Amino acid sequence: MFEDERDNNIYNLIITSGFDKNKEYCMFTEKLYSKANFLWKESMSGSYATAGEEFYKKVDRIILLAGLYNDNKELFEELLAASEQYEIPIVLVRPLGSEAVPLELEEKAATIVGWNANCIIDSIKDAPETM
Repeated sequence: MFEDERDNNIYNLIITSGFDKNKEYCMFTEKLYSKANFLWKESMSGSYATAGEEFYKKVDRIILLAGLYNDNKELFEELLAASEQYEIPIVLVRPLGSEAVPLELEEKAATIVGWNANCIIDSIKDAPETM
């Protein structure tokens, strides 16, 4: 039985990937998979800049792994623009082993979270719908 109505959702997520020397994407998705009571799927596009309304209207949250920002700025810019245009909340995940996040990402994030699996899930579920 679900604790509350938000637990009955299947969250459709975009999770940043790209050049990832520290394998943060794999570690992050492992955190999601470790929580059996959290239902999610991932949407991917060859180009987030050209993906249209049909694609984005199905997305619940955009997950930005801040540790990937420096090596994937173009991808982040595309996702920030999509978040703003389609009013999709951003969950910003701190770089692995660091509290600091780029200011330009922090300003756009609905919520910021570290690497605790329970906190990640709560941040996704509780991210404000409007920015």
